[in-house]
Amino acid sequence: MCQCLPVGGLADHESRSPGIVLQSLLRWSLAFIRFGSFFFNGSTMLPNDLVSFALEVRSETYNYRTPMKFGGRVVNDVTILSVDCDGRSKIGGRGRGLGSMTMGVVWAWPNTNGDGPNLTDTEKLEIVIELCQRLVTAFNDSKLSGHPLDICHHMASVRQTVAKQLAEDRKLSEPIPDLAILLAASPIEGALFDAHGKAAGVSSYALLSRADMIHDLAHYLGESAYRGLFLGDLISPTPVDSMPLYHLVGALDPLTNADVQTPAGDGLPETLSEWIKRDGLTHLKIKLNGDDATWDTDRIVHTYRVANEARNGEWAFSLDFNERCPDEDYVMEVLDGITRKERDSLRAIRYVEQPTKRDLLKEPIITMHRVRERLPVVIDESLVNLASLRTAIGQGYSGIALKACKGHAEALLLGAVARNENLFLCVQDLTCVGASLLHSASLAAHIPGVTAIESNGRQYAPKGNERWLDKFAPFFEVRGGAVPTRMLAQPGLGYGNDPIFQD
Repeated sequence: MCQCLPVGGLADHESRSPGIVLQSLLRWSLAFIRFGSFFFNGSTMLPNDLVSFALEVRSETYNYRTPMKFGGRVVNDVTILSVDCDGRSKIGGRGRGLGSMTMGVVWAWPNTNGDGPNLTDTEKLEIVIELCQRLVTAFNDSKLSGHPLDICHHMASVRQTVAKQLAEDRKLSEPIPDLAILLAASPIEGALFDAHGKAAGVSSYALLSRADMIHDLAHYLGESAYRGLFLGDLISPTPVDSMPLYHLVGALDPLTNADVQTPAGDGLPETLSEWIKRDGLTHLKIKLNGDDATWDTDRIVHTYRVANEARNGEWAFSLDFNERCPDEDYVMEVLDGITRKERDSLRAIRYVEQPTKRDLLKEPIITMHRVRERLPVVIDESLVNLASLRTAIGQGYSGIALKACKGHAEALLLGAVARNENLFLCVQDLTCVGASLLHSASLAAHIPGVTAIESNGRQYAPKGNERWLDKFAPFFEVRGGAVPTRMLAQPGLGYGNDPIFQD
């Protein structure tokens, strides 16, 4: 079910908000941005820059066909926020942009051990949705113009102020986490970039060169080493032809018929073995517990053996501990256990994802130097900005996992840094369906060095894909273990308009 969400002006919130200082700061921030934009953009705007845009947000919710265990918790449904953007370029081009993202609050906003009571997942979701609504209002009120990257860059500080105001209005005992703020803003960024490309009639990724942007990467990153380099020097304007797909093996997912306790009975595969045979899978992402090394080791080995029985050939695995490992020793214990029990399964592992806590600066500091000597190890939940990337590399991490749910602008910038510095790169989703999956796939297909995409929405929430099947069936009904990313070469982010509207 899809519904439009009301988006009022900032004044709608002021009568019930005690945060006069934060409200004033927000008004001054927006005024400063409008003032600076008038002088800055007036003489330097490029032909395809956006001169105006209007954003609206809507939501839809889907139940999972089977539960998914995530970070020690079980998830049964997903809410998607979609933002529509009517944009107009300097030369008169018009485009209706679409940004869409699954609101994975279990991932973006975990419980803490703070002084106040933990919010429920339902309460967190309500707050993230309201944050997106307020951000839509703030973007609309900013009256900014220019390249979408400049608009998003200008709004980053406002994004934080809006989140602080919301936390005060809600009387939260702790700030809204950075990851949840990025998540709430992500469909807005997607919509702006999509509208930008559609207004120009070309791929958004073809509008990242020095001919299409005023600023080089040094302007956005704040590092002089990037002076003279532009996004277009590191991001491809065209997608690769096809990419293999990582299929999720959740901790609750049955591997064989003997593991099935409650069949979904909807005609889709019930076991990993059935998924492999139907979709021709070659890549598997294995969710692990992180608090039982014997269970984790056995799960990897069993998955490898089941996979080989279903399809004889080379396999590629990634291991996702969802930051539940206590330390580096735990990861080494699992890798050593795999070596003893099934050495070939170790050779299948391409990388390890976020094994320990997301707060890289929290004592005790946990490093990954020994793991890195064995396998690439990347940050996911820890990656919220360039500073976190720098910290992670210093602690022994090999690279980063990019996600569209952290914002298109951040994904482009950090992807460019990873490419330029020869870091390990991968792109992952957040149980994405429909346009959110297509957006994630388009990112992966345009960033050289990324070798596969991740897609598990088709496993857990296939109804969210139904209206996209006529246009993009091969992305949702996978065959041959890969998806034809060449299809994502349309104007904008590559996936066209939402079929819910008449083209």
